Amino acid sequence: MKLDTETALIESILFLESDPIDLNSLAHISGLSKNAVMDVLTSLQHHYAEEECHGLDLVELSGGFMLSPKKSYWDQLKSRYGKKNDNRLSRAALETLAIVAYSQPITRMEIENIRGVSPDGMIKLLLSKNLVKEVGQKDVPGKPVQYGTTKDFLMAFRLKSIADLPKLDEIDSERFELDG
Repeated sequence: MKLDTETALIESILFLESDPIDLNSLAHISGLSKNAVMDVLTSLQHHYAEEECHGLDLVELSGGFMLSPKKSYWDQLKSRYGKKNDNRLSRAALETLAIVAYSQPITRMEIENIRGVSPDGMIKLLLSKNLVKEVGQKDVPGKPVQYGTTKDFLMAFRLKSIADLPKLDEIDSERFELDG
C-alpha cells in the first residue's frame, strides 16, 4: 500500500485518539470529505488485515474507529496494557450487565424477577463504571427507571452496536424474557 498524504493524516489522527472517533469528527479534523475519509479507512483496514508485519488493526467500535492491537497479540499484552484487576466485574455484576444488555430497556424490578435477587448494588456499580445508564421511565404506575447499556459498554466488549451481542440459544433466551 502506498501511504499517501490523506492516508497518513487519518492514520495519525487515529493514533492520537484514545477513544473511537466517528466519521464526522475524522472529516472535520482532517479537512477531508466524508467520502474521502471512508475511502482511507477502507484502505487502512485492508492494509492492516493483509499485512502480517503489522501488530495493529483498524476496528470499528461504538460508532467510531480506532487503532487496536491485533487480537492474536492481545493475550501477550493485556497483563501490562489491559484494564487492571480492580476494573474486573464480579460474576453477579456480569450477570446483571448481561440481563440489561439482552433485555434493555429494563427496570430494577424486571432484573430482580430474572435474577431472583435485588440488583440494587450491581446497578449502582454498573452505573459508576458507566456500563449502564438510565434510558427513560416505563409507562406504568410509579414510572420506574429503565436501564440500558452505554458506549463504554460497547467499547469494553469490542462491539460496534448492541446488535453484535452473541446470539442466545433457546434456553438462555427464555431466561432473559420478561413475564407479562
